[in-house]
Amino acid sequence: MRSNHTAAFKATVALEALKGDATLVELAMKFDFHANQIVQWKNQLLEHVSEVFAIADEKHAAVPDLKARV
Repeated sequence: MRSNHTAAFKATVALEALKGDATLVELAMKFDFHANQIVQWKNQLLEHVSEVFAIADEKHAAVPDLKARV
């Protein structure tokens, strides 16, 4: 049976991999995952990181500038 992990958990593992404080083997042992899975999550994080800022920019643009109306 496949385990489903939350996005927050995957992000935590991927960020640990990006930090580089531990090797993939060490992370695989720590989180009980195959190193390939950790690499996949890390790559997904890197591929989609710009979307975080795009979403923030969209939210900022959607907020009306109340100072401009006064």
